[in-house]
Amino acid sequence: MANLNINPKKFMPNLIHVLSPYVDKESAVVNSIVEINSKSINKYELITETGHLKLDRVGYSSLYYPFVYGAIPMTLDEDNDPLDIMIVNVTEPLVPGSVAEARVIGILKFNDGGETDDKIIAVLNDDKRVDHINSIDDLGDHFKKETAYYWEHYKDLKKPGTCKVEGFFDVSVAIQTIDSCISRYDEKIKPQVE
Repeated sequence: MANLNINPKKFMPNLIHVLSPYVDKESAVVNSIVEINSKSINKYELITETGHLKLDRVGYSSLYYPFVYGAIPMTLDEDNDPLDIMIVNVTEPLVPGSVAEARVIGILKFNDGGETDDKIIAVLNDDKRVDHINSIDDLGDHFKKETAYYWEHYKDLKKPGTCKVEGFFDVSVAIQTIDSCISRYDEKIKPQVE
């Protein structure tokens, strides 16, 4: 269950605005809404107003997402979108639009054309294959190289040189960022939600 704290509805609720960001903050487990599966060049994005998935664009190169990509509900990053999450080491494709509980293991600090666009790094919470992964260091150096390469080059054919990875950081920095994005959401978006 998604553990929504609302009564049954006649119409579908917008999960961006009703699903809690944290499943269990002490264990660093968050809810994530899946937007994109690994091995896709299509960029899907949640429509904030409705919660539906929209094809935002088709990638400009053959670089595909090397991880599952989504958003953490009830958050707002500095780029005015829900906070992004990369779920790594996923064995089977996840259904776009579905909710997955993910255990935070770190964060990638990212600058996209002058905008802060950080990415939480996580593994599926209920997958025994990744129980041993507790930090991004457990993924090895190649993970960091491959991930940084992807983010710094995925827009090269459209806007070369505009993306910069500013570093990989641990769970404590990730939690601080999530909390900051929750506060920003509470201040800027929550008062507008009907």
